[in-house]
Amino acid sequence: MNRNQAKKQCTIDDWIAQTSGVESRKDEAVLDEIPAAYKDVDAVMAAVSDLIELVVKLKQILCVTG
Repeated sequence: MNRNQAKKQCTIDDWIAQTSGVESRKDEAVLDEIPAAYKDVDAVMAAVSDLIELVVKLKQILCVTG
């Protein structure tokens, strides 16, 4: 989904569940940043696997928005 769809379809409860373990704001002003609004990184990496060498996978621990 895109960011506008995320704002319309997702709730703060969705945001809290999807950002578990990530320090971030938990309010409606940042709802369009919900992880569901972005492509799955594993799918993207698999799609370009013939072009890249995966060296390390990072995990998000902080989201700064605003």
